[in-house]
Amino acid sequence: MQEALYYQATKDAVLCYLCPHFCRLKTGETGLCGVRQAKGKKLYTLNYGLCAALASDPIEKKPLYHFYPGQQILSVGTVGCNLDCGFCQNWQLARASAETMYTRKTPLQLMEMLTAIKPSVMGIAYTYSEPGMWYEFVRETAQLVHQHGLKNVLVTNGYLNLEPLRALLPFIDAFNIDVKAFTNDFYQDHCAGRLQPVLRYVEEAAAVSHVELTYLVVPSLNDNENEVRRFADWVADINPKIPVHFTRYYPQHRFRQPATPVSTLEKLREIALRKLQYVYLGNIPTQMTAHTMCPSCGEILVLRDGYKIINKVKDGLCPYCRQPAEIMNA
Repeated sequence: MQEALYYQATKDAVLCYLCPHFCRLKTGETGLCGVRQAKGKKLYTLNYGLCAALASDPIEKKPLYHFYPGQQILSVGTVGCNLDCGFCQNWQLARASAETMYTRKTPLQLMEMLTAIKPSVMGIAYTYSEPGMWYEFVRETAQLVHQHGLKNVLVTNGYLNLEPLRALLPFIDAFNIDVKAFTNDFYQDHCAGRLQPVLRYVEEAAAVSHVELTYLVVPSLNDNENEVRRFADWVADINPKIPVHFTRYYPQHRFRQPATPVSTLEKLREIALRKLQYVYLGNIPTQMTAHTMCPSCGEILVLRDGYKIINKVKDGLCPYCRQPAEIMNA
């Protein structure tokens, strides 16, 4: 175990203030995340260096469509999550025990692995489960990666307090952040969380880094057209160029209702495009909504056929109309 950051010892407990749950833990108790435990007057992280998943992935798989299209990234993940979504697509890791015999790595070992395989990968994506609950390890590793001129990507639920987020921001080059719905009731009823901290996280991250958003569409629960209009309005107020990925839900974990109709996703995309420039559909067969289109002339900037990518952007411009393209290129 390694001593955690962001906690305070009180007279009879330890208060964790890494995330908005503010778990108050007596010795031996573990937070809602399952990976932060009180021992006496100290808080420890149980999953420091615990790598439960490790693979080289296309950056589009995160999904990030406007951040170095076609590049590969080393994806690493651990166990634990501070939300409890009934529809979680990675619940086997999110709910796994930190005592499971996974591989342990130090930040230096991951950096050495990354150095050995570059330039085939551009950096590290902290993903699969919730990297915010791997905070100490992610922060140390991200600093090393940043110092070596490589990229850090966070795929996250955005449920973190501002002080730890701001300490991490200088080292993170891109985020994909889940906005699971645009009502607080949804977060409380189905995720054991609240909406407002996630919105605050997105706003902070988007001010200094590349951000894309994922909205998993669950039939009858967060697919209301008015809700999606309000979501699109909020994103547009931050920046209408932020890419949004509406993703198809499939039955997972505790949820058994049928998969989202593709027609629902197409309608929500149409609504969001009235305010946003880049809206994609995920978890459905590849079609035109996977391509990046120039908002000025309508031509294809990045063509995607599965994970086969043809990136036509040159010098940051659309090759057809010469307008700026919101694509980060190698």
